[in-house]
This record gives sequence, C-alpha cells and structure tokens, in this order.
Amino acid sequence: MRGLHVGAGIVQYREDLQTPPAAPGECRVRVVQAGVCATDLALVRGYMGFEGVPGHEFVGRAVDGPLAGRRVVGEINAACGTCVDCRTSRGRHCTARTVLGILGRSGAFAEELVLPTSNLLPVPDGVSDAAATFVEPLAAARHILDQVDVRPGMRALVVGDGRLGLLCGASLQLAGADVHFAGRHPDRVDRLGLPMAWLDAPAPKSFDLVVEASGRPETFELALASVRPLGTLVLKTTTERAAPLDLTPLVVDEITLVGSRCGPFAPALAWLAEGRIPVENLVDARFPLQEGAAALDRAGRRGTLKVLLEVDGS
Repeated sequence: MRGLHVGAGIVQYREDLQTPPAAPGECRVRVVQAGVCATDLALVRGYMGFEGVPGHEFVGRAVDGPLAGRRVVGEINAACGTCVDCRTSRGRHCTARTVLGILGRSGAFAEELVLPTSNLLPVPDGVSDAAATFVEPLAAARHILDQVDVRPGMRALVVGDGRLGLLCGASLQLAGADVHFAGRHPDRVDRLGLPMAWLDAPAPKSFDLVVEASGRPETFELALASVRPLGTLVLKTTTERAAPLDLTPLVVDEITLVGSRCGPFAPALAWLAEGRIPVENLVDARFPLQEGAAALDRAGRRGTLKVLLEVDGS
C-alpha cells in the first residue's frame, strides 16, 4: 500500500506499507483526499512518540459495508463499545479508544484506512471532495455551540487565526456572536467572507467568550486576561509544551473554563451541504500523495492555511 510513514522526525513516502486489517464491525475506506492539520505536524516533530501513518481529516469511498461505493467521512475516535463511557454515549472519551492517525490506528495519509462502520457518514452529493476534508475540524469548531450558550450579540474573541481558529470564529458568527480575532495574520479574517473583525490588542476583561485556538502556550495568558468577569474561556487546542499559567483570575472573576475537543460530524456535514461556510477558501495548496513530505513542509510554513493531499490519483 502507498502512503506516508512518520517516525523519528522523518516523513517517508513508501509503497510497501501494510494495508490495515479490518476487525468485525469495521469497514475499509479508499482515501480520496486528506487534509494536513497542526496535529499532524506535531506528530512529525515527535508529539506523543508517534510512529506510523498520520492523517485524520479525509474523504474517501467505502470499499465494503453498508455504505460500499459511496463517498464517506469518518469520526476519528474508535471506541471499544463496551465500557461505561461507551454505554452512556460518551464514546469519544472511551479510555480504550484508538484515534485515526493519532493513537493506535493507521491514518488517512495512505491509500486505505479502516474505521468502525458506525463512525462513517455518507457525504451529500453537493459537497465537494475538498470541502468534505474539512468535516473533522469544522465539527470540532462547531462543538463549542454544544458546550456553551452562544447568544446573539455576545462579544467573542478567538485567539489564533489558523485553520481551526477561523472555523471556530465562523461557527460563533453563525450563532449570532460578535466575533473578533487576535493572531498573526489580519488578512485571514476575510477568507471566509463572514463579518468578523481583527484586533491588534484586545482590551482586558472585555469579552463574554474567549476561545484559545492557537496551540501556543504563550497565548494562554492573553486569552485568560481577555475574559470579562463571569465570562467563559474555551480551550480548543492542545500544546506540545507545558503552559505555566496563573489561574487566580478563574477564581476571582468566576470564569467558566471549558475544554473542547472533537465534535459530532452530522451537524458539520449539514452546514457544508447548506453552503454556510465556504471552507474551500482556506485551501492554499494541493499535493499528490508521493509528494507528501513536501506537503507537510508547506503546511508548516508560516502563512499557510490548509494543504490537501490528493491520495487517489484516479
């Protein structure tokens, strides 16, 4: 099988990778396109001691199972199905889970991947392959609306103007929030064509809701300082380095702290089918699978948003 293998900080294109076996209840998917995200770049640098095939943002075609022949996307957490978390609809937090291209499960930067049948969703005909690769990050961004009561007119700040940050801002704007950004690229705010604003220096304690989406520990202090008393701080990204942070304001200002990770795919797919967010405007480059090392290098350059891998050359 063709694909990208990561180990010891080295990215290799190989044609001798083992096709992942499918267990009972799982389906094989032939990958069409895959998106490169910040987590993939961190894995290349050694995050979590990763070795194997990365990639978890994808669209493909189901090879077998009830969706055989159809375009599909797949939720990335593969739960055990039997533990207390799984039995109470919290499978994304199953302690025995594997995670596509991240933890114990070969990922999407290869010709084929395997996921539980229950993880797969069909892609509506009106959603392009490129747009479908955004379902995973859009679902994660939109998940904030499941966790926080976002009301029309609420002042919101997104710290970080990368791929995920922009999708978080767009999700909040569609919920009626007055969205502002703090980051390093003011020109990006207009990429999605939604009314969102840029701030060079957010005023302290001036936002009802702040989303930290930069993945950089040094921005946590800015995010926390921007929340008004009785406001909410959402931590949307993980970091490779520990972030020393004075948590006193959480107590003094009675700030609600929310951790936010993956979200359900169905609402994100619906948004894409309705054309709510023009996610393809975030694509900066496309590479064939055999040029995967160059694709990852391009994705890691400052100023680059989304890079796509064209996996199925047909």
